[in-house]
Amino acid sequence: MDYSDLAIIAAFAFLYSIIASRLGKTRFNGALVYVIAGFLCGGQAFGWIDVQIGGEGLKILAELTLALVLFTDSANTNLATLRRIETIPMRLLFIGLPLTLVFGFAAGWLFFDELGLFEIALLATMLAPTDAALGKAVVTNPAVPESVRESLNVESGLNDGICVPVLLFFLALAVGDAESGHAAGLMAQLTLQAIGIGVLVGGVAGLVGGRLIRHCSTRGWVAGSWIQIPVIALALTCFATAQWLEGSGFIACFVAGMIFGTTEKGNQGRFLEAAEGVGDSMALVTWFMFGAVAVGITWQYLDWRVIAYALTSLTVIRIVPVFLATLGLKLRWDTRLFMGWFGPRGLASIVFVVLVTDETLPGSEVLATTVTWTILLSVLLHGLSANALSKAYGARIAASGGGV
Repeated sequence: MDYSDLAIIAAFAFLYSIIASRLGKTRFNGALVYVIAGFLCGGQAFGWIDVQIGGEGLKILAELTLALVLFTDSANTNLATLRRIETIPMRLLFIGLPLTLVFGFAAGWLFFDELGLFEIALLATMLAPTDAALGKAVVTNPAVPESVRESLNVESGLNDGICVPVLLFFLALAVGDAESGHAAGLMAQLTLQAIGIGVLVGGVAGLVGGRLIRHCSTRGWVAGSWIQIPVIALALTCFATAQWLEGSGFIACFVAGMIFGTTEKGNQGRFLEAAEGVGDSMALVTWFMFGAVAVGITWQYLDWRVIAYALTSLTVIRIVPVFLATLGLKLRWDTRLFMGWFGPRGLASIVFVVLVTDETLPGSEVLATTVTWTILLSVLLHGLSANALSKAYGARIAASGGGV
């Protein structure tokens, strides 16, 4: 990247930031604008920038962005509401997520006969987690009932971390690093390691970090511009430590953020506001880069099967498991449909596809293309529908007396 590229990206960030609140009320907001701008500026359109960002660079940028978003979103969680509706996100995670993997595998087997079974399993896993950043337009919209918002927020905050050991398991089998006879032991080890270490690191970081911030804040030791730093540094420390110890940094950040939000109810707003701004800025750059490079890399491998799988992933593979997982919960049909539709794919899938393509599997091109175009369609379809459907759904709930 040279100075001309930097100038264009910075100018776009400036222009978007001064009208962001206005665009946030329209269909064209957030990641949709970032990706379109990146594509238009990239080599496939006007060619104004020539960004050669390596897979590892995009992965790290997406990881750090997602870590910060998870921390700040979970810190804003309403625990009173969560305790009341905890059955919904638990069912989405422990019934809906496995069903999503099964449906994703079945669709992959149907569409891509050139892929091996483990590669199809990798495809299903890469597109199983939903994206907290892309779903922000819904989970922060006051028109949507709080119970639905909190359910989607918790689901998106934890499902990417849960999918990490599943992805590593199938990746090890796909590249031949593990024998099928030891598969069960490997899966158990990876799951306990990723989730256990993530929860432990997140719990300690959230508790200790939150108390330190509160202690120093009440004594006036942190003020002015320094208020912007603690939460960002705590989230990144939490993520990096969990990853360093071979746990899930995503689960660690979500747990730490929730604990921080609980212990710092009086001061969390002023500390979180700056961190959320940094997270939005990082997301802007991530999606801009994705739009600039992703289409060009995968265009040559695009065919009808990729688009068909992508659309199936965003509809049947997501919505049917949500309906099945919530059977017996006395939820309205439109609530189930709303929760099923708003399962956007984004940053976690970007991280996963970089991990997989680094292994140069025989079907890497198909995997990368399918995941990339599923993300692109998700950015487009969920971006265009978020505000309108949230408003319409909220109005239906209000007209019926408020029950979900």
